[in-house]
Order: sequence, then C-alpha cells, then structure tokens
Amino acid sequence: MTAFGKLIRTTAFRLTLVYLFLFALFAASLLAYFAWNTRRLITEQITTTVNVEIGEITSIYNRRGLHGLLTTMGNRALRPGANLYLLTAPNGQALAGNVGSLAPGVMSVQGWSETAYRRIDDQDKTDHRALVRVAEMDNGFRLLVGRDLEERRRLFGIVAKAAQWSILVVVVLGIGGGIFVARRVLHRIDAMTGTTRRIMAGDLSGRLPVGRSGDELDRLAENLNVMLERIEALMTGLKEVSDNIAHDLKTPLTRLRNRAEEALARSGSEADYRAALERTIEESDGLIRTFNALLMIARAESGQARGNMDDFDGADVANGIHELYEPLAEDDGMTLQVKTAPAPIHGNRELISQAVANLVENAIKYGKPDAGVEPMKADAREILIEARREGDQVLLSVSDHGPGIPEGDRKHAVERFVRLEASRTLPGSGLGLSLASAVATLHGGELRLGDAHPGLVATLVLPARAGGSDRLAAQTQDVPQKAA
Repeated sequence: MTAFGKLIRTTAFRLTLVYLFLFALFAASLLAYFAWNTRRLITEQITTTVNVEIGEITSIYNRRGLHGLLTTMGNRALRPGANLYLLTAPNGQALAGNVGSLAPGVMSVQGWSETAYRRIDDQDKTDHRALVRVAEMDNGFRLLVGRDLEERRRLFGIVAKAAQWSILVVVVLGIGGGIFVARRVLHRIDAMTGTTRRIMAGDLSGRLPVGRSGDELDRLAENLNVMLERIEALMTGLKEVSDNIAHDLKTPLTRLRNRAEEALARSGSEADYRAALERTIEESDGLIRTFNALLMIARAESGQARGNMDDFDGADVANGIHELYEPLAEDDGMTLQVKTAPAPIHGNRELISQAVANLVENAIKYGKPDAGVEPMKADAREILIEARREGDQVLLSVSDHGPGIPEGDRKHAVERFVRLEASRTLPGSGLGLSLASAVATLHGGELRLGDAHPGLVATLVLPARAGGSDRLAAQTQDVPQKAA
C-alpha cells in the first residue's frame, strides 16, 4: 500500500472528512440563511417604498384630479434612479409613466407581482425584472408603481459567489488540515507499531514513545508502557524462577538421592532404614513447602486469588498468628508479642495470613540479636506483631531486634530464592519475603522493609476497607485488645 493510501485510510483523516462535511454543511446553511434574509429585507424595503408612493400619488389624485396626477407622475418618472410608474385609462391605454412594456396581463390583476419589463428610454431592448404593485383608482384608472430587482439580484449574486469561495476555501483547508493531522497521527502510530514489532520479536525492553502534549495517544502510550513494564517484570521473574528452580532445587534433590543411595548402601538394620526414610520425608516436605510457596506467589502475581477476597479485620490475623507461633518462638528462646487495633481489610485472608506468618518465621529464624556486637537488652529477644490503621491504609508489621537487612540489600531481598550472605547457613528457601511482597502487590499495597534500631521492621501496607473502621470499632468496643 502506498503512503498516500495509508494516509487516506487512517481514522484521523476519515474523521476530518466527516467534520469537514458537517462544517461545510453548517457554513452553507448559514450563508443560505443570510442570503435569504438579505433578499427578504430588500423585498420589504421595496414594498414599503412602493406602498408609500402609491399612497402619496392617490392622495394627489384625490386633491388635484387627473391633471395633477399626470404632472406628478411625469416629474417622478424623470428623476435619476426613479421607480417604475405607469398610469392606464379604463380602456388600457397608457397615459403617463416610464414603463415601455410589461408582461401580458400584469395590469389586469391588482396587487403584487414580479414581472419582466422595459423602460421607455432603454436602448439595449433587454428585459429587466421588477417587483410591482397595481392599484385601481376612481373612474377605472389603474396605477402601477414598482422597483427594479437588479440590486437584489446583484447582492444575492455577491453572497452566492462569496459562499462558493468560502466553501471552496473550507474544503481545501479542511483537506489540507486532515492530511496534516493524519500524517502526524500516522507517524506516531507507525512509531508505536515499530516498537510493538520489536517487542513481538522478543525485545521486551522496548517502550512506546510518549510525547509532551499529554493527549489521548500519550495517555494510551503511558498505560501501555506500564503494562509492558509489568509484562517484562513477570517474564523476568519467570526466567529467574526457572533458573532458580534449576539451580537451588537441584541441591536438595541431589541430597535426597544421595541419602537414599547411602541408606541402601550402608544401612543394615531397621532403625537405620527408618532414620533414612525420616530424613527423606523431611527433605521432601521441604521441597513441597518450596513448591507450595512458588504456587502461592504465582497465584498472587497472576491475580487468580482475587476471587476469594472478603472483608475481615487485620487484627484477627495478627492475633491468630501470635497464638500459632508463640510456642515456636518460646522454644527458640524468643518472646512473641502482639499489639492490635481495628484494621479493616478487603482481601484474601489466607494469603495475607501466610504473608504475616512468613514475616514471623523470618523474625524467629533471623531475628536473634548478635551478643558480640552490643550488650544484650532486656527486650532484645522480643518480636512484635502489630496491626493498626493509619488513614486509608492498614499496616501489618513484624519487628525484631536482630541484625536486620542493610538498606542496600532490601530491594534485592524480596526476590525469589534470594538469601543474603548472613542467612545462607540457616535453613530456608528464600521465598518468604517474595511471597509477602507478591501478596501486598495483589492487594494494591506494598512490602516495606525498615530499620528497628537495631533489627528489621517488615510491614505489609494494604488499602483499608472504606468505612470499615467504624463498624469494627462498634463490634470491638466491649472486647479488650490482646497484648501479650
């Protein structure tokens, strides 16, 4: 297809033609109304002038008789630019006036009519058009007074020619403007098309060009760029997951196989086989937990969990996690505390509970203070779970007094299978913070990692349910808040 063919097929060009047609139709209607109104105004002026003259001539005839009438008409007919005058006797003979000929039958009918005529002194013998009125006087005399319509015709011609040129100019400028607009739009669309082809070819880093006008194409490009960034992040995450599964899960699978092989080679008693099977089951449970975490992250990032969202209180989640993990924290020498206030949430309770549980597990596992760095504090082994509302947000946080995460590593820490150097000697898969971050993103929030001075504060920031705080406050005003 040629460039001009592409140009005239664009929506912008077609819309321009439609608007051009509508505007030309509107302009033509406006000019036609102006021409008609001008014609009507001139006709009204002629009729008013003729009526006044007939009234004056009739009054002269009544006062001065036929002789005075003939004298008056003779004088008026000789004036420069005079109207048309004709006085006929009862037998139809012309008595006075400046009209040489009329269309047949004009004098026989009283009232207004438009007729062809010639003046007595016309040299070109060409018929003209006039608007005349015929009035019958006493004794059968008939009087004709009229006005030539050349002025009306000439003015109407001027308006008509102006309308023609105006419409022609509108059409030319409209088509030129349509081509200009279509070329600009086509240029931008072609740029977008080129980018999308690169993206379809595998270059997910391509982005649609965004201008500075802020028009609908710029807004569309911005939204598409956000979508492309999300797709690129998902594809990068998928690649990282594949790579991490290939590398990080290879070790436990190899260890599982080696233990089974060792049991077959060295175990000679039932107790040895039982111990080998228990280690195999334990290793398998770890793998199952890893895959379950990956599935939950995939569900959260794909948005599949949005169908199971409900209204609930984040404080109930915090209290439930506290009851579940308090014995585990005590066994590990830690103290688990909880502090809650009404925190209305609309979301997937299972995923949010799992995210908070992951944060608590990390705090128990990695939140032990380093006694060699500073003196042991009274609350150094305390882990605090907190649920509260701040404005239009609900904060579910878990804080400890361990070594924390350096600020430069916090963004990297939420990636899948990432384990910082200090935690590589401890058991784990590196998916806890990844799941918490994916759950927060699913609910339109975020996971924030901060400093507890010392220690780490991991906070799920989620949108609060609109109007939920008042209802929760009414339901819990007689129930004491749990704090352990």
